[in-house]
Amino acid sequence: MGRAWKVLTRPLVIAVLVVAVGGAGFGLYWFQPWKLWHDETVEEALPGVVETSAPPAAVPSAEPSEQRSAPGSQTLARGELISHEHATSGTVKLVRLADGAYVVRLENLDTSNGPELRVWLTDAPVKRGRAGWHVFDDGEYVSLGKLKGNKGSQNYALPRDVDPSSYSSVSIWCDRFDVSFGAAQLARV
Repeated sequence: MGRAWKVLTRPLVIAVLVVAVGGAGFGLYWFQPWKLWHDETVEEALPGVVETSAPPAAVPSAEPSEQRSAPGSQTLARGELISHEHATSGTVKLVRLADGAYVVRLENLDTSNGPELRVWLTDAPVKRGRAGWHVFDDGEYVSLGKLKGNKGSQNYALPRDVDPSSYSSVSIWCDRFDVSFGAAQLARV
């Protein structure tokens, strides 16, 4: 019985090892846990703003960030990011540029890094807590592309055929797990 047992268990042990190694590899690919410890900071100027090394001239403005606006651009809506699945903060602006194009601008974004993060312009209301984690794919949304960095200030162009007045919120959306990391309700200014 001892020899027969060894002959039968060897293939079983090999099969279990193959399944365990394959499962671990798939788990690492799927969850990408190393991204939790790797921040990507992106600092983009609003399109049309010329960066200079000299300090800007004093310009009266309601907001300091408006002093950096491109000539002819206009902030149409804004909102503050709230946390959903991951701690998230920053400001979101919908800006019409001088050439008539629209961009969603994330300013001072601070969220966790993760797999397949996207910036979505949506028609869903922003809800606090767990109730807001999964609502953004229920209605209409436009993916503006992959999140460039989980920290910093960055711009996302709207496609020319998208009417921004049809949308009321922005979500940092994880396509891999169908969950919002954070979102902002846009209020017209």
